[in-house]
Amino acid sequence: MRSNAVAREIRDALFAAQDKDYRDFQKNLIPGYDTDRMIGVRTPQLRALAKEFGKRADIQEFLDDLPHDYFDENQIHAFILEGIKNFDACMASVEVFLPYVDNWATCDQLSPKVFRKDKAKLLDHIRSWLKSDKPFTVRFGTGMLMQHFLDEDFDPSYPEMVAQLRSDEYYVNMMTAWYFATALAKQYDAVLPYLEGQRLAPWTHNKSIQKAIESRRITPEQKEYLRSLKVKA
Repeated sequence: MRSNAVAREIRDALFAAQDKDYRDFQKNLIPGYDTDRMIGVRTPQLRALAKEFGKRADIQEFLDDLPHDYFDENQIHAFILEGIKNFDACMASVEVFLPYVDNWATCDQLSPKVFRKDKAKLLDHIRSWLKSDKPFTVRFGTGMLMQHFLDEDFDPSYPEMVAQLRSDEYYVNMMTAWYFATALAKQYDAVLPYLEGQRLAPWTHNKSIQKAIESRRITPEQKEYLRSLKVKA
């Protein structure tokens, strides 16, 4: 049992909202995650609890109480961070939390809105995250680059940062493929040479093409050409 009051209250609230059938369904979405560390609370309820507890004057005690024991506590932590409105304060809290993120769901659902307010600072952190030895930190950095830097803030040097990634971690490689598939949909001409030049690891190369072909934003002609670029993995 956690030593501080707010952490105990959050855990009590989570177990009060527990749905064991949902927990059993959820464990199939996160292979290998210890079911004993999953309470089974649906995302809308987690967000509502995060909004409620995030207003507490003592919420920092929960945020400092790392590592959390339960997946659902990590989820609430991520959603609380999303509500921080000051960029520097939010980023500092994200940097503390990231080393403890241990699954794709928490990683991908952590998306602070305030990051949009200072893209230059965000980019500096992304560069650091991509160099991390922690797979979900790398995945998070790639996801932030995909979310914030494929539209008006795109630069041709950014996909190069992702193309240089080499990992044995499935969740890093999947996010790399997701990045390039999305980049093809948004910046086709700038990103296509990475596939034509086989700049990615073979598995990631083919997965990028597969995910791009599944996209409605890729034209039939583009899909046909992408199919011709598949390699033997």
